[in-house]
Amino acid sequence: MTREARRRVAVVAGCRTPFCRSGTVLKDAAAVALARHATRELLERTDLDPAVVDEVVMGQVVPSVLAPNLAREVSLLPQFGRDVPAFTLNRACASANQAITAAHDQITLGHADVVIAGGAEALSDIPILASRRLAEILVAANRAKTLGARLGTLARIRPRDLIPVAPAIAEPSTGETMGQSAEKMAKENAIAREEQDRWALLSHQRAAQGTADGRLAAEIVPWFTAQDEVVASDNGIRTDTSLEQLAQLRPVFDRRYGSVTAGNASPLTDGASAVLLMSEEAARVHGYTPLAYIRSYAVAAVDPAWQLLQAPVKTVPIALARAGIGWQDLGLIEVHEAFAAQVLSNFQGWTAHGWEIDERIINVMGGSIAIGHPFGATGGRLVTTLANEMGRRDVQFGLVSVCAQGGMASAIVLERR
Repeated sequence: MTREARRRVAVVAGCRTPFCRSGTVLKDAAAVALARHATRELLERTDLDPAVVDEVVMGQVVPSVLAPNLAREVSLLPQFGRDVPAFTLNRACASANQAITAAHDQITLGHADVVIAGGAEALSDIPILASRRLAEILVAANRAKTLGARLGTLARIRPRDLIPVAPAIAEPSTGETMGQSAEKMAKENAIAREEQDRWALLSHQRAAQGTADGRLAAEIVPWFTAQDEVVASDNGIRTDTSLEQLAQLRPVFDRRYGSVTAGNASPLTDGASAVLLMSEEAARVHGYTPLAYIRSYAVAAVDPAWQLLQAPVKTVPIALARAGIGWQDLGLIEVHEAFAAQVLSNFQGWTAHGWEIDERIINVMGGSIAIGHPFGATGGRLVTTLANEMGRRDVQFGLVSVCAQGGMASAIVLERR
């Protein structure tokens, strides 16, 4: 199907909860509650009739064993009918991107007209696993026919069996953590510590400005804690940091020769996002003016044992080619900041294509280093922020680029006209 023959998919609106460092003000909030909160507010802000929503798609990387299909729990909000289908997906840090593009495909194919897509992560509430031996003993005890047999089985438990197994943010294929991969990229691409800290400082400064002038604040749905505290902004943005302060932080993943620190990396974060997508025709019928349209998207992957977070170098050219535009046509760019070393490595790769890196149009309101990174939700933030800022600056084309675990990446091109 040619681009001209396809149904155009509109980004109508988006919003999100505050993105807050794990273990802080959102630590008691489940991912389902965060996702429902963002979705409910999206309905309110757009005055959308929930009856017209055809599907809900959400991303989540670390699901709860009690509610593994996050999207279905969202679609069971009382505002919706019980018959709205939903599914949850995982493309690591690009999960919300994938949710948005999956919704795009359903609309493009004519299978849906209105879809809510986004994602959530509650990294304060990650599942802690029992050891394999303890799990086997508990299962055997549950199957025992008599009380004596059950007690005898439980008596086999040893202290070492009680040590919990916490999930690791590491590659199953290589055993390498994300931070170790960022260190590897910094060394192989000669990304200096000073450059990483400079980019991190810029992220904080721009996010602070975007918060102060109301642009980021307008996208945030305040959260009310059980202690009646109102959380209305991201709490990882440091307005008081400086290059001198960042330089004092010690490397985390290679303490002797490393350059990746807590200051130039994105923090573990809780939060959720929701984006309203419609066919161009549906937006017109329901009286909405789209923020932007999805022009194209692409996903790609590289060998995780190479440079884990360098797949955007492969993905972005594909997305631009599918959009029929060049890098020079982009007026705004949102690059997910897993680590400053990763961002600057991506820049190196794009420069190798002959593209000029203009930092004035990249992450103009900061990025994940300052704002935070709830794995399943970040793509929704990026698409919403980009679409809104494209309107303010009257930009025709914009790009979202997200690296992801597994050596993967997602890119989405938005257009306004």
